[in-house]
Amino acid sequence: MSSEEEITRLRIRVAELEERVEFLYKKFGVEYSDNPQHANAKLVELIKKRNKIEAIKVYRELYNTGLAEAKNAIDDLEARLGL
Repeated sequence: MSSEEEITRLRIRVAELEERVEFLYKKFGVEYSDNPQHANAKLVELIKKRNKIEAIKVYRELYNTGLAEAKNAIDDLEARLGL
């Protein structure tokens, strides 16, 4: 298989996966947004108050994640908020 064929095959696969994710978002009523203004208000409030540890705790409770994942998510949100 040539590189060109492989790239085409991967593009098709990515498009199929995007359709499946979109279907799941609609089915479960989830709305994805990269906009930090759509982030959980409690998390934004805690980050703005510079209470990062509490924000990580709340994130873990809300999304049932581990410490590292929650810390990375809060760091990312903090950066997107420009804080």
